[in-house]
Amino acid sequence: MSTPSPGLRMGRPFGIPVYVSPTWLIVAAFITISFKPQVGDRLPEFSDLAQYGIALMFAVLLYVSVLLHELAHCVVAKAYGLPVKRITLYLLGGVSEIEKEPDTPGKEFLVSFAGPMASLGLAGIFFLADGVVDGNSVPGVLIFMMWTSNLIVGIFNLLPGLPLDGGRMLRAGVWKATRSPNSGTVAAAWVGRAVAVALVLSQLILPLMAGQEPDFTPLLWSMVLASFIWIGASQSLRVAKVRSRLPQVRARTLARRALPVTAEVPLAEALRRAREGGAGAIVVVDHEGRPTAIVNEAAVNATPEQRRPWVTAGAVARSLEPALVLGADLEGESLIDAMRGNPAGEYLLVERGGEIYGVLATADVNKVFTGV
Repeated sequence: MSTPSPGLRMGRPFGIPVYVSPTWLIVAAFITISFKPQVGDRLPEFSDLAQYGIALMFAVLLYVSVLLHELAHCVVAKAYGLPVKRITLYLLGGVSEIEKEPDTPGKEFLVSFAGPMASLGLAGIFFLADGVVDGNSVPGVLIFMMWTSNLIVGIFNLLPGLPLDGGRMLRAGVWKATRSPNSGTVAAAWVGRAVAVALVLSQLILPLMAGQEPDFTPLLWSMVLASFIWIGASQSLRVAKVRSRLPQVRARTLARRALPVTAEVPLAEALRRAREGGAGAIVVVDHEGRPTAIVNEAAVNATPEQRRPWVTAGAVARSLEPALVLGADLEGESLIDAMRGNPAGEYLLVERGGEIYGVLATADVNKVFTGV
């Protein structure tokens, strides 16, 4: 089954598919309306329509900068052999879908640092250009807004809390110090929550300290950004909790004893033999004892009891594809990755010599993470 497209595909720079989400139109309209007065102050001789057009040009250029920020992450990730699925530009900026975590804190730090460095580099380039271009011209106005916006984007992303780039850099540092990537995730996620709270409080407390009323627009934006950071940090905490339970996921420990039967055995008889033998799963074998299929528990439960004597075990079994046969020694993330590659209700576990060890039910693996 194909996954739905995240938006309009714009190209493949460095072999990385880039999409623009329809939500970008919302922020483009907001930026255009919000920055039109600034354009009007610098270029009063232009008509309102022209000023809106210039503000829209800034919105487009800003998102080109965001794209370069995300490309910096992806190029460094690809240099380390990490697969990149795509980049999507959406309402709150951009997201790079890097499909594998870096395996060392140093790689994690450099992949994360590349994005803010790209933004700060662009800010520096536009700042230098600002010194030689007439500030009261269209290029001058755009250049000024570009260096200030890229500076803000670069600094904001360096804030030390997940899911921001600075949070991933903090995670790398804690990972290096503790030798535990999970500890790094937990620390950076809690700092991320603190950053989210501080963003909102800053827009409330600082104006009050200056004897002013909080400005609604900055307060609204701080609440939107804080919500994004809080949700991302909370998701990171959930991921850390899941990863903390990975050591409990061992194929041998979770395996069910398997009863071998031939395909023509009635389902009722196969179930009776399984109960008597204390088996939790049924494997269909050929007449030479080689496994060919696994009886699907969900299909068994969907078969009325009065029909089970007339239904064969083979009729409710799933044929054994190579990906459904797993090594009995698999555990942790390696086991989860193997299951994720070909989702199924049951997997056949075999020893290194090919002997049947048992059956691993996905439901039993899920129970390890219940409540996470």
